[in-house]
Amino acid sequence: MKKAVTLFSLILITGLGNLSAQDKKMSKDKKVMMIPDLTGWPEASSMAVKEITDKYGKPDGITKDELIWMKKGVWKKICINKKETKHSFPIEHTDMMQTTISYKVPVDIMDELGKFDGSVTFDRTQGTMSARCDKEGNNFLALNLAHDIITGKKSVEEARKAYGDIVKEKMNGGNPVYMQKLTFSTQENSADPDINTTGLTKEDVTKGMKKNGVK
Repeated sequence: MKKAVTLFSLILITGLGNLSAQDKKMSKDKKVMMIPDLTGWPEASSMAVKEITDKYGKPDGITKDELIWMKKGVWKKICINKKETKHSFPIEHTDMMQTTISYKVPVDIMDELGKFDGSVTFDRTQGTMSARCDKEGNNFLALNLAHDIITGKKSVEEARKAYGDIVKEKMNGGNPVYMQKLTFSTQENSADPDINTTGLTKEDVTKGMKKNGVK
C-alpha cells in the first residue's frame, strides 16, 4: 500500500511538472500573439508602438497598417499608423501617433486651432480633440498649448513660440511639465449634435426615402 501511494505521488508530481511546462509554453505563445507584427513598419512608427505598448499594454484593435488602443490613461483613443506624415513644425519630424480626448472646442476658436498646429484636430459632433505627432509627450504638449489658446491664456503666436521653446528644453535634458501630462481635465458630455434646420424627424426622412424609392 505504501509503495502504491509513493508511486501515485510520483505520477502526480510528474504530471504537475508537465502541466507547468505546458502552462509556461502556452503563456509564452500567448505573449507572442499579443505582440503586433511590425515587419515592414518604419523605425519611427515601430518606436511609437513600443512606447505605447510598454505603457498601456497590447492594442485593442489591429489592422495591417494601424494599431488602436481604447480608453487608456487620459486618452479616449490612441491610433498609431504605419504610414508617417512629414511635419515641419516646430522641427522636422514625422507624425504617426494620434491621441484623442473628450473635449468641446468652442466654435469661435476652431479657426485659431487650425492656425496653431495642423496636427491638432477636433470633431465637433463627437466632442473630441486630437493631436498627432511621434511621441506621447509631444501630443501632451500640443494639446496643453491648444487648451491655453482656447482659454485665452496664450495667443496663437505665443503658443507656437512656446511649442518650440519647450521642445528645445526637452532636447537639452529638461523635463517640461507640459510634456509629462495633460495640465487640464478632459470633459464629460462634450458631443455637439448641432440643431435640426429642416424640421423633419428621422422617421419623416425614412418614410420619404421609402416612398420615393431612395436607398
